[in-house]
Amino acid sequence: MLEIKEEELKKILPSDGPSIDEVKRYLEKYNDEYIIIKCGGSVLVDQNLFNIFIKNITVLNKLGFIPIIVHGGGKRISNKLNELGIKSTFVKGLRVTEKETIQIVEDVLIEFNKEIVASLDKQNCKSQSINSKENNIITAVQENEELGFVGSPTDINKSTVDKIVDEKKVPVIAPLGLSSEGQTYNINADTAAGSIAKKLKARRLIIMSDVEGVLDSENKLIPEINSNSIKNLIDNETITGGMIPKINNCLDVASNGVKGVVIIDGRKNHSLLFELLSDKGSGTLIRQ
Repeated sequence: MLEIKEEELKKILPSDGPSIDEVKRYLEKYNDEYIIIKCGGSVLVDQNLFNIFIKNITVLNKLGFIPIIVHGGGKRISNKLNELGIKSTFVKGLRVTEKETIQIVEDVLIEFNKEIVASLDKQNCKSQSINSKENNIITAVQENEELGFVGSPTDINKSTVDKIVDEKKVPVIAPLGLSSEGQTYNINADTAAGSIAKKLKARRLIIMSDVEGVLDSENKLIPEINSNSIKNLIDNETITGGMIPKINNCLDVASNGVKGVVIIDGRKNHSLLFELLSDKGSGTLIRQ
Protein backbone atom coordinates (compact mmCIF):
# COMPACT_ATOMS: atom_id res chain seq x y z
CA MET A 1 0.00 0.00 0.00
CA LEU A 2 1.21 3.54 -0.74
CA GLU A 3 2.75 5.73 1.98
CA ILE A 4 0.55 8.83 1.96
CA LYS A 5 1.16 11.94 4.07
CA GLU A 6 -1.68 13.45 6.11
CA GLU A 7 -1.79 16.62 4.01
CA GLU A 8 -2.24 14.51 0.89
CA LEU A 9 -4.98 12.44 2.55
CA LYS A 10 -6.89 15.66 3.31
CA LYS A 11 -6.87 16.46 -0.40
CA ILE A 12 -7.90 12.95 -1.49
CA LEU A 13 -10.68 12.13 1.02
CA PRO A 14 -14.21 13.59 0.87
CA SER A 15 -15.06 15.85 3.84
CA ASP A 16 -18.17 13.77 4.65
CA GLY A 17 -16.37 10.42 4.43
CA PRO A 18 -14.35 8.41 7.01
CA SER A 19 -11.98 10.37 9.29
CA ILE A 20 -8.30 10.67 8.42
CA ASP A 21 -7.28 8.81 11.59
CA GLU A 22 -9.51 5.85 10.67
CA VAL A 23 -8.27 5.82 7.09
CA LYS A 24 -4.62 5.78 8.20
CA ARG A 25 -5.30 2.76 10.42
CA TYR A 26 -7.16 0.82 7.76
CA LEU A 27 -4.67 1.53 4.99
CA GLU A 28 -2.19 -0.64 6.88
CA LYS A 29 -4.56 -3.63 6.69
CA TYR A 30 -4.54 -3.93 2.91
CA ASN A 31 -1.50 -4.90 0.91
CA ASP A 32 -1.77 -5.13 -2.88
CA GLU A 33 -4.86 -7.35 -2.72
CA TYR A 34 -7.77 -7.30 -5.13
CA ILE A 35 -11.03 -5.68 -3.99
CA ILE A 36 -13.95 -6.74 -6.19
CA ILE A 37 -16.77 -4.19 -6.16
CA LYS A 38 -20.06 -5.24 -7.69
CA CYS A 39 -22.40 -2.31 -8.14
CA GLY A 40 -26.00 -2.96 -9.13
CA GLY A 41 -27.51 -1.11 -12.05
CA SER A 42 -30.40 -0.05 -9.82
CA VAL A 43 -27.93 1.99 -7.74
CA LEU A 44 -26.00 3.46 -10.66
CA VAL A 45 -29.16 4.60 -12.44
CA ASP A 46 -29.29 7.56 -9.98
CA GLN A 47 -26.93 10.22 -11.39
CA ASN A 48 -25.90 11.58 -7.99
CA LEU A 49 -25.08 8.09 -6.66
CA PHE A 50 -23.27 7.29 -9.92
CA ASN A 51 -21.08 10.41 -9.50
CA ILE A 52 -20.29 9.53 -5.85
CA PHE A 53 -19.42 5.96 -6.88
CA ILE A 54 -17.01 7.22 -9.54
CA LYS A 55 -15.36 9.58 -7.04
CA ASN A 56 -15.07 6.83 -4.41
CA ILE A 57 -13.36 4.47 -6.88
CA THR A 58 -10.98 7.32 -7.75
CA VAL A 59 -10.23 7.84 -4.03
CA LEU A 60 -9.49 4.12 -3.55
CA ASN A 61 -7.23 4.15 -6.60
CA LYS A 62 -5.28 7.17 -5.29
CA LEU A 63 -4.92 5.48 -1.90
CA GLY A 64 -3.22 2.50 -3.57
CA PHE A 65 -6.11 0.00 -3.52
CA ILE A 66 -6.69 -2.36 -6.45
CA PRO A 67 -10.43 -1.95 -7.10
CA ILE A 68 -12.06 -4.10 -9.77
CA ILE A 69 -15.56 -3.06 -10.82
CA VAL A 70 -18.25 -5.50 -11.93
CA HIS A 71 -21.40 -3.60 -12.85
CA GLY A 72 -25.00 -4.63 -13.34
CA GLY A 73 -27.42 -2.98 -15.72
CA GLY A 74 -30.83 -4.59 -15.18
CA LYS A 75 -32.71 -1.28 -14.90
CA ARG A 76 -31.18 0.04 -18.11
CA ILE A 77 -31.93 -3.21 -19.93
CA SER A 78 -35.56 -3.15 -18.74
CA ASN A 79 -35.94 0.48 -19.83
CA LYS A 80 -34.53 -0.27 -23.29
CA LEU A 81 -36.72 -3.36 -23.78
CA ASN A 82 -39.78 -1.39 -22.65
CA GLU A 83 -38.91 1.32 -25.17
CA LEU A 84 -38.87 -1.34 -27.88
CA GLY A 85 -42.13 -2.90 -26.66
CA ILE A 86 -40.44 -6.14 -25.57
CA LYS A 87 -41.81 -7.69 -22.36
CA SER A 88 -39.27 -8.92 -19.78
CA THR A 89 -39.82 -12.32 -18.16
CA PHE A 90 -37.97 -13.47 -15.04
CA VAL A 91 -37.43 -16.96 -13.62
CA LYS A 92 -36.09 -17.06 -10.02
CA GLY A 93 -34.87 -13.49 -10.38
CA LEU A 94 -32.99 -14.10 -13.65
CA ARG A 95 -34.05 -12.41 -16.89
CA VAL A 96 -35.07 -14.80 -19.66
CA THR A 97 -32.90 -13.70 -22.59
CA GLU A 98 -34.23 -14.73 -26.00
CA LYS A 99 -32.26 -14.83 -29.25
CA GLU A 100 -33.79 -11.49 -30.33
CA THR A 101 -32.94 -9.77 -27.01
CA ILE A 102 -29.37 -10.94 -26.31
CA GLN A 103 -27.98 -8.38 -28.78
CA ILE A 104 -29.95 -5.59 -27.05
CA VAL A 105 -28.75 -6.74 -23.62
CA GLU A 106 -25.16 -6.85 -24.86
CA ASP A 107 -25.39 -3.37 -26.44
CA VAL A 108 -26.90 -1.80 -23.28
CA LEU A 109 -24.30 -3.37 -20.96
CA ILE A 110 -21.36 -2.40 -23.20
CA GLU A 111 -22.67 1.18 -23.52
CA PHE A 112 -22.93 1.39 -19.70
CA ASN A 113 -19.47 -0.16 -19.37
CA LYS A 114 -17.98 2.54 -21.61
CA GLU A 115 -19.84 5.24 -19.67
CA ILE A 116 -18.21 4.12 -16.40
CA VAL A 117 -14.77 4.07 -18.03
CA ALA A 118 -15.26 7.55 -19.53
CA SER A 119 -16.43 8.93 -16.16
CA LEU A 120 -13.38 7.49 -14.36
CA ASP A 121 -11.09 8.92 -17.04
CA LYS A 122 -12.60 12.39 -16.41
CA GLN A 123 -11.49 12.02 -12.78
CA ASN A 124 -7.95 11.17 -13.97
CA CYS A 125 -8.47 7.57 -12.91
CA LYS A 126 -7.23 5.30 -15.69
CA SER A 127 -9.50 2.34 -16.39
CA GLN A 128 -10.10 -0.37 -18.97
CA SER A 129 -13.30 -1.88 -20.41
CA ILE A 130 -13.72 -5.63 -20.13
CA ASN A 131 -16.74 -6.99 -21.98
CA SER A 132 -17.75 -9.60 -24.56
CA LYS A 133 -16.35 -7.47 -27.41
CA GLU A 134 -13.15 -6.23 -25.75
CA ASN A 135 -10.73 -8.03 -23.41
CA ASN A 136 -13.33 -10.70 -22.60
CA ILE A 137 -12.34 -12.66 -19.48
CA ILE A 138 -15.45 -14.78 -18.83
CA THR A 139 -15.96 -18.16 -20.51
CA ALA A 140 -19.57 -19.27 -20.05
CA VAL A 141 -22.04 -22.03 -20.84
CA GLN A 142 -25.80 -21.83 -21.05
CA GLU A 143 -27.34 -21.99 -17.57
CA ASN A 144 -30.44 -23.82 -18.80
CA GLU A 145 -32.74 -23.81 -21.80
CA GLU A 146 -35.61 -22.13 -19.96
CA LEU A 147 -33.52 -18.96 -19.45
CA GLY A 148 -32.30 -18.81 -23.05
CA PHE A 149 -29.03 -16.92 -23.48
CA VAL A 150 -28.24 -16.66 -19.77
CA GLY A 151 -24.83 -18.09 -18.91
CA SER A 152 -22.90 -19.57 -16.01
CA PRO A 153 -19.16 -18.77 -15.84
CA THR A 154 -16.88 -21.79 -16.30
CA ASP A 155 -13.56 -19.94 -16.35
CA ILE A 156 -12.09 -16.49 -15.70
CA ASN A 157 -8.99 -15.27 -17.56
CA LYS A 158 -6.93 -13.98 -14.62
CA SER A 159 -3.92 -12.98 -16.74
CA THR A 160 -5.92 -10.31 -18.61
CA VAL A 161 -7.00 -8.73 -15.31
CA ASP A 162 -3.45 -8.90 -13.93
CA LYS A 163 -2.09 -7.19 -17.07
CA ILE A 164 -4.61 -4.33 -16.81
CA VAL A 165 -3.86 -3.88 -13.10
CA ASP A 166 -0.10 -3.92 -13.83
CA GLU A 167 -0.77 -1.00 -16.19
CA LYS A 168 -2.24 0.87 -13.19
CA LYS A 169 -5.74 0.79 -14.66
CA VAL A 170 -9.03 -0.07 -12.96
CA PRO A 171 -10.72 -3.03 -14.71
CA VAL A 172 -14.40 -2.31 -15.43
CA ILE A 173 -16.20 -5.59 -16.16
CA ALA A 174 -19.58 -6.07 -17.82
CA PRO A 175 -21.53 -9.21 -16.79
CA LEU A 176 -21.23 -10.84 -20.20
CA GLY A 177 -19.46 -14.03 -21.21
CA LEU A 178 -18.59 -15.96 -24.35
CA SER A 179 -18.94 -19.66 -25.03
CA SER A 180 -16.09 -21.59 -26.65
CA GLU A 181 -18.01 -21.10 -29.95
CA GLY A 182 -18.20 -17.31 -29.45
CA GLN A 183 -21.86 -17.12 -28.37
CA THR A 184 -22.58 -14.18 -26.04
CA TYR A 185 -24.33 -14.91 -22.73
CA ASN A 186 -25.97 -12.55 -20.27
CA ILE A 187 -24.70 -13.36 -16.75
CA ASN A 188 -26.17 -12.36 -13.40
CA ALA A 189 -23.77 -9.67 -12.12
CA ASP A 190 -23.59 -11.15 -8.59
CA THR A 191 -22.62 -14.51 -10.10
CA ALA A 192 -20.02 -12.90 -12.39
CA ALA A 193 -18.50 -10.91 -9.51
CA GLY A 194 -18.41 -14.01 -7.31
CA SER A 195 -16.63 -16.10 -9.97
CA ILE A 196 -14.08 -13.33 -10.54
CA ALA A 197 -13.47 -12.88 -6.79
CA LYS A 198 -12.84 -16.62 -6.35
CA LYS A 199 -10.49 -16.87 -9.33
CA LEU A 200 -8.48 -13.81 -8.26
CA LYS A 201 -8.47 -14.90 -4.58
CA ALA A 202 -9.65 -11.38 -3.75
CA ARG A 203 -9.34 -9.89 -0.27
CA ARG A 204 -12.90 -8.59 -0.43
CA LEU A 205 -16.06 -8.88 -2.51
CA ILE A 206 -18.34 -5.92 -1.89
CA ILE A 207 -21.89 -6.13 -3.24
CA MET A 208 -23.34 -2.62 -3.51
CA SER A 209 -27.11 -3.05 -3.59
CA ASP A 210 -30.29 -1.03 -3.11
CA VAL A 211 -30.89 -2.60 0.31
CA GLU A 212 -29.25 -1.84 3.66
CA GLY A 213 -27.86 -5.38 3.97
CA VAL A 214 -29.42 -8.48 5.56
CA LEU A 215 -32.22 -7.53 7.96
CA ASP A 216 -33.58 -9.50 10.91
CA SER A 217 -37.27 -10.17 11.62
CA GLU A 218 -37.55 -6.66 13.13
CA ASN A 219 -36.00 -5.05 10.04
CA LYS A 220 -32.77 -4.25 11.85
CA LEU A 221 -29.43 -4.65 10.09
CA ILE A 222 -27.51 -7.84 10.92
CA PRO A 223 -23.80 -6.81 10.94
CA GLU A 224 -22.38 -10.33 10.43
CA ILE A 225 -23.71 -13.78 9.46
CA ASN A 226 -22.26 -17.22 8.69
CA SER A 227 -23.43 -20.48 7.12
CA ASN A 228 -25.30 -21.60 10.26
CA SER A 229 -27.16 -18.34 10.80
CA ILE A 230 -27.94 -18.08 7.06
CA LYS A 231 -29.62 -21.51 7.13
CA ASN A 232 -31.72 -20.47 10.13
CA LEU A 233 -32.68 -17.15 8.54
CA ILE A 234 -33.80 -18.91 5.35
CA ASP A 235 -35.68 -21.63 7.30
CA ASN A 236 -37.62 -19.07 9.34
CA GLU A 237 -38.23 -16.97 6.20
CA THR A 238 -36.36 -13.90 7.43
CA ILE A 239 -34.34 -14.16 4.21
CA THR A 240 -36.72 -14.65 1.27
CA GLY A 241 -37.11 -14.21 -2.49
CA GLY A 242 -34.25 -12.71 -4.49
CA MET A 243 -32.10 -12.30 -1.38
CA ILE A 244 -31.71 -16.11 -1.06
CA PRO A 245 -29.59 -16.64 -4.23
CA LYS A 246 -27.67 -13.42 -3.46
CA ILE A 247 -26.75 -14.67 0.03
CA ASN A 248 -25.96 -18.21 -1.15
CA ASN A 249 -23.66 -16.77 -3.83
CA CYS A 250 -21.90 -14.66 -1.16
CA LEU A 251 -21.51 -17.71 1.10
CA ASP A 252 -20.05 -19.75 -1.78
CA VAL A 253 -17.49 -16.99 -2.42
CA ALA A 254 -16.61 -16.72 1.30
CA SER A 255 -16.10 -20.51 1.37
CA ASN A 256 -13.69 -20.41 -1.59
CA GLY A 257 -10.74 -18.28 -0.58
CA VAL A 258 -12.20 -14.77 -0.35
CA LYS A 259 -11.57 -13.35 3.13
CA GLY A 260 -14.67 -11.18 3.39
CA VAL A 261 -17.90 -10.78 1.45
CA VAL A 262 -20.19 -7.92 2.36
CA ILE A 263 -23.53 -6.53 1.16
CA ILE A 264 -23.72 -2.75 1.58
CA ASP A 265 -26.30 -0.08 0.81
CA GLY A 266 -25.13 1.65 -2.35
CA ARG A 267 -27.77 4.35 -1.84
CA LYS A 268 -25.83 5.80 1.12
CA ASN A 269 -23.16 8.43 0.45
CA HIS A 270 -19.64 6.98 0.49
CA SER A 271 -20.84 3.58 1.75
CA LEU A 272 -17.91 2.02 -0.11
CA LEU A 273 -15.34 4.15 1.74
CA PHE A 274 -17.02 3.60 5.11
CA GLU A 275 -16.99 -0.17 4.53
CA LEU A 276 -13.29 -0.35 3.69
CA LEU A 277 -11.87 2.48 5.75
CA SER A 278 -13.87 2.92 8.97
CA ASP A 279 -14.62 1.16 12.25
CA LYS A 280 -18.35 0.89 11.70
CA GLY A 281 -18.45 -0.59 8.20
CA SER A 282 -21.74 -0.17 6.36
CA GLY A 283 -23.52 -3.46 5.75
CA THR A 284 -23.67 -7.21 6.46
CA LEU A 285 -20.46 -9.23 6.47
CA ILE A 286 -20.85 -12.83 5.29
CA ARG A 287 -18.34 -15.39 6.57
CA GLN A 288 -18.04 -19.15 6.03
